Amino acid sequence: MPRIPYQPEDLAEPAEVVDAIRRRRGGTLLELDRMLLHSAPLAAGWNEMLGRVRNEFVVAQRLRELAMCTVAVLNGADYELAAHAPIYLAEGGTQEQLDAIAANPDAAAADTKLFGPIEGATLALTIEMTRNVKVEDATFARIEALLERRELVELIATIAAYNMVSRFLVATGITH
Repeated sequence: MPRIPYQPEDLAEPAEVVDAIRRRRGGTLLELDRMLLHSAPLAAGWNEMLGRVRNEFVVAQRLRELAMCTVAVLNGADYELAAHAPIYLAEGGTQEQLDAIAANPDAAAADTKLFGPIEGATLALTIEMTRNVKVEDATFARIEALLERRELVELIATIAAYNMVSRFLVATGITH
């Protein structure tokens, strides 16, 4: 059970915010949305920002999903991992890669047989941003050498955004 009760599934107000979230979600409200809707300004801003992260970024979706899954593992956000693992797999990731991240993200980041250079660099960046906030110069240089500037900014923003998501999920107790 969540720490704060969810808003009802059939919530209709504020209509503008609820309708925008339903449009992005294909007509439904997820548990996360129903928690966010305790604050209409939060839910509206969240929907707008995360909608753009999910749908308008040019950095490869596979890398974004790899980062999202890794953040979820590092922060213990099972809800987030359950939501993004299938997308990662659909984007070409493997179950073996997901299992490696779940078992030991640091070892996964160093596994050059399982992860190519860009995936390894993405994992390293995600781990440092999530655990330490500060990114070491060598880690930054490694990912910077592999991505265009916009892609790099968007990958960093994705990691930051999904740290926000996971922290909200864990603090409010959203688990399914």
